[in-house]
Amino acid sequence: MTKYVLTVTCNSTRGIVAAISGFLTDHGCNITDSAQFDDPETGKFFMRVSFVSEEGATLDALQADFTPVASPFGMDYAFHDEAVKMKVVIMVSRFGHCLNDLLYRWRIGALPIDIVAVISNHTEYQKVVENHDLPFHHIPVTKENKPVAEGEIMDVVRDTGAELIVLARYMQILSDEMCQKMSGRIINIHHSFLPSFKGANPYKQAFQRGVKLIGATAHYVTADLDEGPIIEQDIVRITHAQSAADYVSLGRDVEAQVFARAIHAHIHHRVFQNGNKTIVFPASPGGFASERMG
Repeated sequence: MTKYVLTVTCNSTRGIVAAISGFLTDHGCNITDSAQFDDPETGKFFMRVSFVSEEGATLDALQADFTPVASPFGMDYAFHDEAVKMKVVIMVSRFGHCLNDLLYRWRIGALPIDIVAVISNHTEYQKVVENHDLPFHHIPVTKENKPVAEGEIMDVVRDTGAELIVLARYMQILSDEMCQKMSGRIINIHHSFLPSFKGANPYKQAFQRGVKLIGATAHYVTADLDEGPIIEQDIVRITHAQSAADYVSLGRDVEAQVFARAIHAHIHHRVFQNGNKTIVFPASPGGFASERMG
């Protein structure tokens, strides 16, 4: 039996859930997981439904047949085949902890994605990437060549059919044009001190100020630097007894974990943008392993 996911966004009104469940029943489908949220502030309705096709309904047929159901509600909807892995481009600079963590999770099947390319403005991780039999693209970036470099990046995205870019500590600011082209399809990770401790050595600055919490934030990239809709966050506590090096080590760990969770939620179509915020439906019991094994 084929497993699918249906995502729906529309204005809130009566009858949406009944219309969706009735459609799936009529097409020989059985719902295995469902989550919904009605936002009273925006008047928007969000829903994610996992289901199995018990009578062989195809993705194309479901897409086409759902139109008459969606139209009266003005639904923005999409059907996804759970067996199809999302194509992802990873971008990295000189900090490799998030890249290495993603490669490990990908290799053991904990992060079911199709890594179609790794792009870097440096060459430190070329061998690591190529040892995983993945294509590596070295695209240097300077003030003078930035538009050309971004054009090369977008060529890679287009040629590979990538659906998502993840900035695994890629330390270049993307142009407004690129952010708009890939709106909702670029995820960034950084420490959660912002707007404090900007610039170089944020963990050293935090140590000097005696910070007691270290955190990380994963968010969608927008033209507003580090202000896009937040997908995932977490923190770790620290004490006066820990050194500046401990701050860095703990920070890298929490960054890697938060980044992986944000990507996992996105590739399973659990994240909905809601203005400047996101709706993130939780994974079924068992988390990563549950969705990996299906």
